Amino acid sequence: MNPVPLYVAIPLGAAFLIPVLGMWWKKSGEALATLSTLLLAVMAILAVGTPAMVHHMGGWTAPLGIALVSDGLTVLLLITINVIAFLCTVFSLKYMTAYTGLPKYYSLFMLMVAGMNGVVVSGDLFNLFVFLEIASVASYALVAFGVEADELEAGFKYMILGSVASVMILFAVGTVYAVTGTLNMADAAREISTRFGGAEMNPALLLAAAFFLMGFGLKAALVPFHAWLPDAHPSAPAPISAMLSGVVIKSLGVYAMCRVMFHVFGFASSSPSSVIIANAMITLSVLSIVVGGLMAIGQWDFKRLLAYSSIGQIGYVTLGLGVGARVLATGGTRSLAALAILGGLFHLINHAAFKSLLFLSSGAIQHATGTRDMKMLSGLGKRMPITAATTNLAALSISGVPPFSGFWSKLIIIVATIKAGHPAVAAVAIAMAFVTLAYYVKVQREIIFGPVRGRAESAKEVSAAMYVPLIILAIVCVGFGLLYPVWGSRILEPARDAVLNSAEYVKLVLG
Repeated sequence: MNPVPLYVAIPLGAAFLIPVLGMWWKKSGEALATLSTLLLAVMAILAVGTPAMVHHMGGWTAPLGIALVSDGLTVLLLITINVIAFLCTVFSLKYMTAYTGLPKYYSLFMLMVAGMNGVVVSGDLFNLFVFLEIASVASYALVAFGVEADELEAGFKYMILGSVASVMILFAVGTVYAVTGTLNMADAAREISTRFGGAEMNPALLLAAAFFLMGFGLKAALVPFHAWLPDAHPSAPAPISAMLSGVVIKSLGVYAMCRVMFHVFGFASSSPSSVIIANAMITLSVLSIVVGGLMAIGQWDFKRLLAYSSIGQIGYVTLGLGVGARVLATGGTRSLAALAILGGLFHLINHAAFKSLLFLSSGAIQHATGTRDMKMLSGLGKRMPITAATTNLAALSISGVPPFSGFWSKLIIIVATIKAGHPAVAAVAIAMAFVTLAYYVKVQREIIFGPVRGRAESAKEVSAAMYVPLIILAIVCVGFGLLYPVWGSRILEPARDAVLNSAEYVKLVLG
């Protein structure tokens, strides 16, 4: 049996079963969510090395029917989403006991996972939009789950701006359908390539590309579409903050942007429209790197600092993809484009690991001390040694300190940017890497080291259900850097090849 539909069916079924069973069994949410996310994580890991496949819903072949597609890029995102979701579910078992209405929490959590998996496997634009909305609506409610004033305000702002993004994306989908007569991404790509390949793109399609870029850019929290993120991430419960930063902005924003831009519109050599799109991606990336980094420096709320850091780090991901796109659009060498895209995807999975770890660590610290104010948390290294050690490892990795994983992905992106003829952009990326190091040194100085004072005096290490996910993610941060030859050729390079080979994607879906 083709397993691709199960990535949507399992979490969707769990989301609807949890409230029903919750009327008789109070622990149904914890049990079903943990088992479902564990099963999904195992399925995603076992998908490594399997051939690309397509599932035609109801037996209707593309482009008439709905196609669910799994290729190298899909597998990379499925592993990222479902492994992080499982670890956040385990963390929630203890962390969420302070909240009420837990069946609703786990039901919304599984809906969010179903939506993200659906976005990743969807082979047509309209169903990508539908799954994106499922994940978005669930995440709006989860941000406001604590129902305090700040949380409700953050959830409302996120909902309003997310709805604006959804309107932009839906408008773009309608425009592509009006021009090409199809919603299937592979079929639309074939139509666009046949009509406009290598020439100036239809103005309507260029407008659609702009709306896609703005809509997915808002979902990814790229500057200047980032206004919702600094409030949403700190206000949400820590496992949801980890999901938002670790996988939501990547699956709904970066992945969707990458899939649509590379596989639907394509980056035809010598096409002025392709160059415009690629330049826009690079510009948004540089703005995000600079603004996110500079805004993070002045923060004393730990989670708010991490939120601004997410804006900056997602800029590195899209910078790698944008440079790769521009190399293709200007007729550069395919190997250079492959290097840039590899760096972007490498930083995507790295950021999922170390930022999820940092947000879960912030949740553990808040759970033990009752505050996120770094001025009141000095000396936690003595009181919470496991949490402090894992936070240190994540901070070193995200700061780009060798030999941790963040160093290698940033190095690849910067080298590719220089070789592509953008030394000024590379200089900005290097300078902001040092800024990232500066504000994480501040985190280490204020929270981990120094004399024990403030709320840290009464703190003690959290339970195993909360620190085991931290240890696993810390191992990943180290392993991704030291063991790239072991896993990179099996997970990362197939994803890079899937991004580059848009013709293979069309052939896979349409036959």
